[in-house]
Parts: sequence; C-alpha cells; structure tokens
Amino acid sequence: MFARERPRRMPVPALMRPALAVLLLAALTGCAGGGEQRNTAAAALAADAPLPVTVPKGTKLIVGDPATKVALQLSGEIDTFSFAIEWANISGGPQTSEAFRADALDVGAVAEIPPIHATWTGLPVKIVASKFRKDPLQHPTYELGIAPGVTVKTLADLRGKKIAYSPGQAQGALVLKVLHQAGLTKDDVTLVELPSTGDVYPNALASRQVDVAPIGGVNIRRYTAKFGKDGATTIRHGLRDDPSHLYVRTKTLQDPAKAAAIREYVAAWARAARWVYEHPEEWIAGYYVKDQGLSAADGRYLAELAGEPDIPADWSDAIARHQETIDILAKETGNPPLKAEDLYDLRYQTVGADAIKDGA
Repeated sequence: MFARERPRRMPVPALMRPALAVLLLAALTGCAGGGEQRNTAAAALAADAPLPVTVPKGTKLIVGDPATKVALQLSGEIDTFSFAIEWANISGGPQTSEAFRADALDVGAVAEIPPIHATWTGLPVKIVASKFRKDPLQHPTYELGIAPGVTVKTLADLRGKKIAYSPGQAQGALVLKVLHQAGLTKDDVTLVELPSTGDVYPNALASRQVDVAPIGGVNIRRYTAKFGKDGATTIRHGLRDDPSHLYVRTKTLQDPAKAAAIREYVAAWARAARWVYEHPEEWIAGYYVKDQGLSAADGRYLAELAGEPDIPADWSDAIARHQETIDILAKETGNPPLKAEDLYDLRYQTVGADAIKDGA
C-alpha cells in the first residue's frame, strides 16, 4: 500500500488571525445557543409532570394493536387522529418486547403478564390503559382443556398431571395461579413448556402430550367439537383472567409529543372497545370473518364470550389483583418481587373512562 500524502496546511496570515478567531467564536456560540434551544424544546417529560394535551405536528406512533386497528376502521375513527400512526402486525408479549428493544414499536396491546416479564428482563415499561370484562367469571378468556381419557373434574384433580406451560405469557401465569388456588405448587405437577400459539395446545391435548392445557377463544369451542367424541372435555378455572392493557416503554413517555399522542390513542382505544360491544354484527363480519377468516358462527361465539367491556376510571382494584399475580409468579419463578403500582402510569388512569363518558 502506498501512504497517502497529507495535504499541506496553508499558514494563516497574522493580520487575519484575530478576525478568524472572532468568526470562529461567533460560530461556536451560535451552535451552542441553537443546541440549547433544541434541548429545551426536546426536554424529557418528567414522570410526575402533567400530560401534554396538544400533539405537535409531525408526531408519529408505531402501534401494535391489530384488533383495535380494525375496530377503528369499521367505526370510521381511524382517520381522525391528529398524528400519524404506523400499524405493526404485532401481538403478544414476546413479539412486543422484541419490537420495543429494537426501537420499532411505541405501543403494545397485551394481557397482564408481559409488563411483568419485561420488567424482570430489564425492559422498563408502563401500562397506560386497562380494560376488563363486566362479568369476568361468566365470560372467561380461557378454560382448562382436558385430554381424552384424563379425569379432571376439579382443580384438586390437577395433582400429578402433565400441564402445558408457556413462561412469560398469560397462559403460563394462569397455570401457576390455578395451582395456587388449588393449594398445589409446580412441584405437584409436571409442567411441559410449549408455545401457546395457534393449535399447539389443543393438538398437544389430543395427542396426550399433556393432560391439561389452558385454551382460549375459539379453541374452546373447536376442541370439544373435534375431540369430544374421544372424551375431551374442558372445565372452568373460576379465576379472573380478563386483564387487557396497553403498555409502552418508560422512555417513550419521556417524549412530550409521544406522551400526548399516546393519550389521544388511549381515548380512541376505549371508544373502539365500546363500539365493538355495541355493534356485534358489524364486528363479527368485519373482524372475525373478513380479517381473521373465521366462520360467522365462531365469530358470534367469540363476541358472546368477550361480553361487555369494563374500562375503569380507578385502577386501584386492578393494581391489587396485579400485585397478587406478581407475588405468585415471583414465588414460583424465583424472580424478585415487584411493586405493581410501579408498572402503571397513573396519569392515564381516567383517560379511557373519560373518553367513553364524554363520547369524544
């Protein structure tokens, strides 16, 4: 290789040096002043500062909430936001956390476990919206699927059984809570780690890979319809399993523009939930049938299963129930205890309820 000859530095005439120094100082001063202005404009929003109401022009959120996207399309509200939304086809805790870590997502829609798991894995997050079911025991999200030939009529019968388990997800937490309710621990059963996606759990039950598995949604109906003749059954666990949250990275809320945009999105999310309940036929046709490819019968089953949404203006009870879940998970997994209230940004506590009350 040949060494590249450095260009010679031309000497500055003595008479020009003072003028050059003045120009350079002025340029540096101007840069510092401009930077100070920019830093002031982009100052981080303190965790206890009031939420900004106005969303600055040019703000964008990346949102992983596919069901709400369809609801907003069907209700006609999707084009009314004061900011741009990029919709990400992301759902579930693992996908959402991965997108958060990649700085590819601002808002995620999940159940109660992902915020806990994210915190335990070093990803600070905050819950900004909470939704439940008016009659959660009558409309559970999951039932316990029982494999053909296995006898489980009560929770006490779970002792000694092989149970499907998905760490870090709602189904996995439900298993631990059910065991706790039955006076059992994970040492009293055999936990078989399996992903809870798609038909994995129903197929694992049918093949006797596991004896018990929490199955949800349309799989409850399909499982007994398909394998009931072989002796497949389900039982209800009798616990609340209805939390539904929007959560974001803590650092996202430090951006005043995004914090304001999230406030606007939470309000629209709440109205969308109410719209879905009040327009079941449009929701069944537009979401379950057209978007998800289900039959109208499956759609009606799921709409009835969901029941009426409850979006409280006070999160005290929700936080208390979340704390119970955290305590059970911490004990069974060996993770450190967390304070449930620390997972919530209480500045958003009334946003959803107010949006429904005001209708705007």
